[in-house]
Amino acid sequence: MNQNRNVNDENRLNDTRNRDIVVKMLNERGVELVEIAELTLDLQAKYIDGLTLEMCLDHVERVVMKREVQNAILTGLELDILAEKGHISEPLKSMLMNDYGLYGIDEVLALAIVNVYGSIGFTNFGYVDKLKPGVIKKIDDLGKEEGRCNTFLDDIVGAIAAAAASSIAHRFA
Repeated sequence: MNQNRNVNDENRLNDTRNRDIVVKMLNERGVELVEIAELTLDLQAKYIDGLTLEMCLDHVERVVMKREVQNAILTGLELDILAEKGHISEPLKSMLMNDYGLYGIDEVLALAIVNVYGSIGFTNFGYVDKLKPGVIKKIDDLGKEEGRCNTFLDDIVGAIAAAAASSIAHRFA
């Protein structure tokens, strides 16, 4: 009986329908989960012998399956999309369209994602947010194009990678 309760408790935190929506939205914004897994591999490869891209992709999938993570992703992506469509009022629209450096709410939302896996996620996220490796650089550059807003997307992708790296660290600790 306790085993069933634990399985049900774990599943109530996951949402496969919204996982599919999140992945589709990320894809539409130019991001594949495997690119996030590549960031995760970069974050953890020197700490875990034999770590593979497939293992990292599995942990990225675990992250995007969590309802709390999905909520943060959906919120951030929707704000980027609404800004692009001009459905956000000033001065917020300009802050988002220009990825205003002191805005900071994009990072706060990302921290909600990494917080799911504890304090190691914060350091992982800070690292990728500062260096902007791989797909994060691509997203950041695309966000500078006229009419494009990736203010939340780059931080969301970094947060997913950081959370997956943290999940791996906890699994192999």
